[in-house]
Amino acid sequence: MSAEFLFIYWNPDVVAFHLGTFAVRWYSICWCVGLLAVYLLAGRLYREQGIAEEKFEPLFLYCFVGILVGARLGHCLFYEPGYYLTHPVEMILPVRHDAGGWHFVGYEGLASHGGTLGMMLALWIYVRRMKLRPLTVLDNIGIVTPVCACAIRLGNLMNSEIIGKPTDVPWAFIFERVDEIPRHPGQLYEALCYALFFVVGWILYRLMPKRVGTGFFFGLCLTLIFLSRIVIEWFKENQEEFESGMWLNMGQLLSIPFVVVGVYFVVRGLRASVNNQKTKR
Repeated sequence: MSAEFLFIYWNPDVVAFHLGTFAVRWYSICWCVGLLAVYLLAGRLYREQGIAEEKFEPLFLYCFVGILVGARLGHCLFYEPGYYLTHPVEMILPVRHDAGGWHFVGYEGLASHGGTLGMMLALWIYVRRMKLRPLTVLDNIGIVTPVCACAIRLGNLMNSEIIGKPTDVPWAFIFERVDEIPRHPGQLYEALCYALFFVVGWILYRLMPKRVGTGFFFGLCLTLIFLSRIVIEWFKENQEEFESGMWLNMGQLLSIPFVVVGVYFVVRGLRASVNNQKTKR
């Protein structure tokens, strides 16, 4: 049998269903499922750690707004500043203006790096208002965040976007909406990595729950997610034309600071754990 028959032909409808004239896309569903899963898992961690429920309830709203605004601004400013700085309304609202007037298009462009920064800012406001220890909240979010990241990348897969470079590996996807070339399913690579990172983080939490509050799990999340992003970017097509002449593309460059911060918090968390053990003795 020719290797060609092993390729996966991929062309799902981006719309899951309609509510009247409003189209609900798979991408939106994946976002919502990911956020809901994080909310439920974080709630479980809060209960296990004895954190008051009234301090947990606002967390979802803070994270949702922070991630959405940060991801949107991140895409506009990191990848298409020339266009969006001259069309600021389209940066903020899910609309686009052309010769036919204004059209609702949804948010066509969300950047994970911007979403991470937005979430961090939202969490900073949250912990100040709820009077919680910042590292405890960051560690809990670090444990569950890979679930949402996985769901979002599956949404990218349903949209046939963020495609990989051409390849002849037998599991290559042919994104029929794009072209007829077998490509690395970069979105799936990332989704699988993030699912694995969640399992690893959850197991480590079960084995070492007292490290919550040291920054260890927050640092581990940042390190694993953005280190994998740097590696997987080598298998993906550049998202914007200006990246073509760059040795490291924008996604890789933006990931480096997050890896550095992540490693710092992992080391800090390990040292804090060792120091705490010595103190108890």
